[in-house]
Amino acid sequence: MSVKHENDFRLFVKNAKQVVLVCNRGERFLTKDGMQKLPVVENGSLIIGKDGLLKAVGPVDAIDARYKGASFDTVIDASGMVVIPGLIDAHTHPVWAGDRVHEFAMKLAGATYMEVHQAGGGIHFTVEHTRRASEEQLLVDLTQRLTRMLRTGTTLVECKSGYGLDLETEMKMLVVIERARLVSPICISSTYCGAHSVPRGKTPAEAVEDIVHVQLPRLQEKMTKGELQVDNIDVFCEKGVFDLDSTRTILQAGKDMGLQLNFHGDELHPMNSAQLGAQLGALAISHLEEVTDEGIAAMAKAKTAAVLLPTTAYILRLPQPRARDMLDAGVIVALGSDFNPNAYCCSMPMVMHLACVNMRLSMDQVLAAATINAAYALGRSHSHGSLEAGKEANLLIVDCPRWEHLIYQFGGHQELIKYVIIKGEVVYENKNTMSY
Repeated sequence: MSVKHENDFRLFVKNAKQVVLVCNRGERFLTKDGMQKLPVVENGSLIIGKDGLLKAVGPVDAIDARYKGASFDTVIDASGMVVIPGLIDAHTHPVWAGDRVHEFAMKLAGATYMEVHQAGGGIHFTVEHTRRASEEQLLVDLTQRLTRMLRTGTTLVECKSGYGLDLETEMKMLVVIERARLVSPICISSTYCGAHSVPRGKTPAEAVEDIVHVQLPRLQEKMTKGELQVDNIDVFCEKGVFDLDSTRTILQAGKDMGLQLNFHGDELHPMNSAQLGAQLGALAISHLEEVTDEGIAAMAKAKTAAVLLPTTAYILRLPQPRARDMLDAGVIVALGSDFNPNAYCCSMPMVMHLACVNMRLSMDQVLAAATINAAYALGRSHSHGSLEAGKEANLLIVDCPRWEHLIYQFGGHQELIKYVIIKGEVVYENKNTMSY
């Protein structure tokens, strides 16, 4: 039966062939069993309120009956199309100047990541260019990158600093991320990553001292004044970069400030980063190509998410992260693009495809990893990552008869994504979609 509506609504999406909920019982994350077959409403509709939150999701007939007589700012007829939650990119480095296309040629010729790094390339090359770049130029570049991400279906993205490695540039990068919130509709989770590498001219011990006693206190000051909103702290825990003790010191200092721990670990060498993260109560650890069985078990017990990055293993020709072993052990598996000058991919549909093929995950598993579990890795799964009443209305309308086409058609997202909607507002409409 219909109900009385005191207020009208922002958006009505009706007649979708499929609505993929991802969760339907308020889950904050999904592990292996919950990822096997995601809940889908066949022939469904959605109601979004003026506050940008989902008010109802369900079968067409039930929604029509309940909201008969209601008025809407916008109505979208999604007949023949599917609706899925907005995608979430849980790991990116999008603020930088100076591309590294020349290094791609070096890698194709056989150079490893650390060989490029030791030759003066890699992170240090980007640091030099980013230090010289103006705040305005960095903002222009970041805004353009965020727009590209949004058009590929990303509605929430984690954005790191980390190409400054000194107080001035790290703060500049975080200010750029803060300003981007005001000019881009995409939702942002901001990460301080001043421990991305050891700066030239400093020892690891000196770098830790600078981060803990200079950079983090300044960050705390800016956060207290309301000048910056930073959510996470990251450290590159790796042989030749920051060892386990240094990583612990920096992460603990960030935790004491109230920052979520979300860091790089066990990428090139088995550093026991996973065990450290579990001990410290880390929300998430990224990469994990070299994680041990003990590390996997520790993460599962601590409910620390594994943010896996298929593009990195692909581009650097690294062993694939042991995604299936992690799922078997009960780890919360999420996905990120690792967008950066070394791994230039900002498309989560392509990331999901690579995770299916190279990590041997199913399409249901990778959609959960790129939505609810990625939201969990950023501390946002209470408000993002699934299509449930009360959550932010961040969703994609995809011009295909089954949702799996967005993953199956490698690189086909440019023609398939018809609408990107954030908080009930259409922020991107693709007028050039083609038949699936």
